[in-house]
Amino acid sequence: MPKKTKPHRDHPSSDEPASPPRIVGGDFRGRKLLYSGDPRVRPMKDRVREAVFNLIGPSIRGTHAIDLFAGTGALGLEALSRGAASSLFVERHFPTASIIRQNVETLGVANRATILPANVLLWSRRMPELPGGPWVVFCSPPWDLFVDQANELLGLLVALIERAPPRSQFVVEADERFDFSQLPRADDWLVRSYPPAVVGILRLEP
Repeated sequence: MPKKTKPHRDHPSSDEPASPPRIVGGDFRGRKLLYSGDPRVRPMKDRVREAVFNLIGPSIRGTHAIDLFAGTGALGLEALSRGAASSLFVERHFPTASIIRQNVETLGVANRATILPANVLLWSRRMPELPGGPWVVFCSPPWDLFVDQANELLGLLVALIERAPPRSQFVVEADERFDFSQLPRADDWLVRSYPPAVVGILRLEP
């Protein structure tokens, strides 16, 4: 079974009002990001994101971030702030992808960012060319997808894990409806609960 710790009860609850996310560490620490306020975008809570990046640690430096279902781009931008070499943002909603572009330009990281307005599940079926070197893959879709399209999401993760270079890491955010033991290499995931979110992290050893 995946390694699991007790819930972190100090994290914000789902009924708190939406507020613009901010970068919580690295070169752009404290910078606020544009956010439409659309609840369907649902950025990962700042303190959950901070906990995730504390677990990833300094190994983020020099990696290539792949931010799937990117929303505001907060995860990929946080990675760039902390030293990632590049970040690919895949987001199918064109107005939301435009907000990512504005956030990228505001932070001055356009030379390290690629924004792809596309359906993640369709994009993955074409098995596009991806950067060499370690990746950090963020998969934080609308949580209903883990119920309505669980097989497609698991297929996406299997395909990416099979292609990932050594020392790559995967971060999956869902809620309690998703059984993390369904993930590929289930025993190797570190799973932590930040209600209402549940986050799993996998590191591929050489």
